[in-house]
Amino acid sequence: MAYSSIPLNHLFTIYLVQLLLVALPGYGIMLLLAKAGHAKPNKGYIPFVNTWEMQKLTGRKMHWVFWQFIPIVGWFITPGIFIEFVKLFGKYTFADHAAASLGAPIYFTAIGKNPNVRYIGPTMVSRHKKGFLREWLDAAVFAIVAATLIRMFVFEAFVIPTGSMEKTLLVNDYLFVSKMSYGTRLPNTPLSFPFVHHTLPLSTSKSYISSVSLPYIRWFAQDVKRNDIVVFNFPAGDTVVNKPDYQSAVTYYDLLHNLMQQTEGDQYKAMQLVQANSDDLPIITRPVDKKENYVKRCVGIPGDKLQVKKGILYVNDNVSETQPYAQLWFNVTTNGAPLNMELVKQELDIDEEKIDNDRTGDDHKGQMEFFKLDEKNGLYQMLLTNKALAKLKAMPFVKNVVVQPHRHDPFMFPAYYSYDTQDSFDVDNYGPITLPAKGQTIQLTPANLRMYKRAIVAYEHNELAINPDGTILVNGNKTTTYTFAMNYYWMMGDNRHNSQDSRFWGYVPEDHVVGKPKLIWMSWEKGPRWKRLFNLIQ
Repeated sequence: MAYSSIPLNHLFTIYLVQLLLVALPGYGIMLLLAKAGHAKPNKGYIPFVNTWEMQKLTGRKMHWVFWQFIPIVGWFITPGIFIEFVKLFGKYTFADHAAASLGAPIYFTAIGKNPNVRYIGPTMVSRHKKGFLREWLDAAVFAIVAATLIRMFVFEAFVIPTGSMEKTLLVNDYLFVSKMSYGTRLPNTPLSFPFVHHTLPLSTSKSYISSVSLPYIRWFAQDVKRNDIVVFNFPAGDTVVNKPDYQSAVTYYDLLHNLMQQTEGDQYKAMQLVQANSDDLPIITRPVDKKENYVKRCVGIPGDKLQVKKGILYVNDNVSETQPYAQLWFNVTTNGAPLNMELVKQELDIDEEKIDNDRTGDDHKGQMEFFKLDEKNGLYQMLLTNKALAKLKAMPFVKNVVVQPHRHDPFMFPAYYSYDTQDSFDVDNYGPITLPAKGQTIQLTPANLRMYKRAIVAYEHNELAINPDGTILVNGNKTTTYTFAMNYYWMMGDNRHNSQDSRFWGYVPEDHVVGKPKLIWMSWEKGPRWKRLFNLIQ
């Protein structure tokens, strides 16, 4: 397993910020130390020595000074020291404390030069009692800051919205996702409204400030392992229609595919239709960390060769390790005797409420697991795990079991982005493809470019062009090779016939990886699913 620590340049940036936090208010701190009768007020200019002297004056524990050296945590400790310090000068209001924590260089200088501000000492501070509302306000601010840091760097709650991972994870399973399992990823958009993802409550307005952004940074990075269940940012969620019925459910790329039916397959005319209807179809772009969160199983890691043949996944030309709850739809033929439905429910692990007795169509809608196609002639369709499949085949009245064939989808990856239809992929017959790896150099040709264009342009932010003579330009330079800057993963749902996954929208770059689900803390379907509560996710 590859593992890395915090790069030195990142540590340098962190401590530079911390140094500026304690150095910039130096003049104001010197004025206040002098006002407090300090023997050596010039110590206010010396970073960290000044916070040491401030703590001594307040009479608080000195170990908080050393907490300032913990990466990022120190950024929040220093304002706390500042707040306690200004109390020595009779500054108790919320506005005073906000100014001390957010604008110390200006605020300290202002009160240091104000002749009406005097030093009252720690004894007078200890006699000050906060009002009821102020106690609650301070507690609320602390809780918001603490919860935001935990949500940003440690773990986050997540709910399963679709059945793509059934029966491993069920719809309305509520998970705790560890953000440290693959290393702590710093947010691309650090300034955002707390406790929401990309949109403000009860609105369509974004919840973050996009003008302030950070590049991809991950500390103590660890590789995703094959067969891990992973939460990640939806790769195709970079461009969306900002309306509730669209978002990641019907992506911008899905919309173009649908409109191309009206434009005789012309992608650019479809794009013009979207632009002409911008009031009804408002298009927005999102940074990586504000794309929708998805959860799938990582079935391929960088450098792997993948192929799906008749519903069976092959990795590096070997049958992939089968997950216990991975499932497919099967066409089942019996000897004509009606199936014992109690046996179906108990032996084949099919939910009684997901049995459709009147199937007439050929689309899998909702969360059905069993259809009676023609009970008189013994024809059924069933959603089965491998364990259930083995049990079914062993039953003496079963004549034939085959994977249900799926229609060809003309817009599976890479056609999902390139809008051509030269591939003949479907969910059960896909590939082969090879996943790009960080540092890997490939030969670029017009033939293979469509497979890698999305990674080169959208994920690694390069300009790409092809001259009329077939030569390839990357960032304006002619080249025949490309070296990848990131690792890429292949994600698939365990419910293979009901999963929008990498077969449709392609690779998941390493900078999209959010974390690893660890615990189901709640599960709900018309009431709690008691047996699933507090289950660890393997």
